Amino acid sequence: MDIGLVAFITDYGISSTELAQAAESRGFESLFLTEHTHIPAARETPYADGRELPTEYSHTFDPFVSLAAAAAVTDRIKLGTGICLVSERDPIVLAKEVASLDQLSGGRVLFGVGAGWNKEEMRNHGVDPARRWTVTGERIKAMQAIWSQEEATYHGEYVDFDRIWSWPKPAQTPWAPVLVSGGGRGALDRVLEYGDGWLPIYGEVRDRLPEMITTLREGAAERGRPAPSVTVYWAPREVEVLSELAAAGVDRVLLRVPVGTADVVLPRLDSYAPLFDAVG
Repeated sequence: MDIGLVAFITDYGISSTELAQAAESRGFESLFLTEHTHIPAARETPYADGRELPTEYSHTFDPFVSLAAAAAVTDRIKLGTGICLVSERDPIVLAKEVASLDQLSGGRVLFGVGAGWNKEEMRNHGVDPARRWTVTGERIKAMQAIWSQEEATYHGEYVDFDRIWSWPKPAQTPWAPVLVSGGGRGALDRVLEYGDGWLPIYGEVRDRLPEMITTLREGAAERGRPAPSVTVYWAPREVEVLSELAAAGVDRVLLRVPVGTADVVLPRLDSYAPLFDAVG
């Protein structure tokens, strides 16, 4: 099982370049960066655990700009979005951003995707929250057409275009792996429909994870397709839990990086070192 990191890169914390270099030198497999285009000042949607929304949510850098900077100063570490809010982005532009990053990084992109949770944020992008996963699914399938076809066409309810040319194509074939977020049965269906992997938050699936992995693999076998990978987001920093995740068939865990400057972040990365021996 691989161990990666997930971080909020903000205008008052460690840079993506310094974090990526530190993570690579310490043996982490991947670095995933979060995304929020903005946070509406008047917000009715509650934060998940009932607390006030942490400051970092409204201070994040664009993940693709940050990951491109990280790619320029590293050689090995994989570069992920955790998660890209596809419902809030134009699919033709986003397809080019992902493909460009994959080419420039030498095929190191992991494209974590989701539809978002902040309803006001979605509405500011013209998206009906009730339809966010439908919109997201269409945009992902349209991007996959762009990545895999020399002359792409897509016709859907929310995405519609005839015969377009768009290069570069991703360095990875047929595209950078699409890791679909979500913790319910609907998430598994979406992974099987258009995903290459599943990206659940640990706290949302803790008690159901082995059963859901089995269901996902059975669904893939029924469709005659490869089993999707499983990446657990915000995994706990506990050897026993990580060993259980590895035994359940999890391919990758993402440990949370604290928000702060290097003097806060780097000691935390060092504290994770014993976990590598524990999970092999």
